[in-house]
Amino acid sequence: MRRAAVWMLLSPGVWAPGLWAAPEKPVLGINLGANGAYSVPLQIAILLTLLTLLPAAIVSITPFLRITVVLHFLRQALGTQTAPSNQVLMGLALFLTMMIMQPVAQTVYQEGWVPYERGEITPQQAYEVGVKPLKAFLLKFARDKDIQLMLETSRSPRPAQASDVELKILIPAYILSELKAGFQIGAVLFLPFLVIDLVAASVTLSIGMVQLPPVMLSAPFKILLFVLVDGWNLVVGSLVKSFY
Repeated sequence: MRRAAVWMLLSPGVWAPGLWAAPEKPVLGINLGANGAYSVPLQIAILLTLLTLLPAAIVSITPFLRITVVLHFLRQALGTQTAPSNQVLMGLALFLTMMIMQPVAQTVYQEGWVPYERGEITPQQAYEVGVKPLKAFLLKFARDKDIQLMLETSRSPRPAQASDVELKILIPAYILSELKAGFQIGAVLFLPFLVIDLVAASVTLSIGMVQLPPVMLSAPFKILLFVLVDGWNLVVGSLVKSFY
């Protein structure tokens, strides 16, 4: 009796159907069917992976880059050291970036994400449609010289149209262009405050006050000048208008 029971348990007819039949549910909740549908856990994993790249994207391919460079130069020119603090400057730059990029993000959402969510287009088509507004924004501020440099560096063929430039070429070219624009604006901001520093240094040396640092004498005048001309309004307004 025992041998018969063991033989029945080890019989292929008992276990084979359960072992080799296709499972009703995908393993680990992942569905990689022919229709390209992904399960919720896999979508969450992809989303978390993309979120790790979000800070780099915000810093690199948005006006955040130029704004932070200019605000850093402005604080150095004023000589206020840590006022405003880095948190305040980063917050200001972030909200200005959100305001400037809102039309681009709205266009990407309406033309790319909404049709994909309705099932009207495939993920590849959604990417191709959604990336066009971003490429148009980057092309508007990327210099031809920087784009040509990236094409020569990567040994890529020159595209027939500007809209055919790939993102791997366009993004570094945009970063170089924004760095140059930010440094140019920063240099212009430095000039009036530099004049005040030179005048303060000349006055302290002429009256023999060698022990008094010229920065201590010029700092109040620079802050006063900046407040009288409503400097924050001028700087922020000029930065925002430079992207429209």
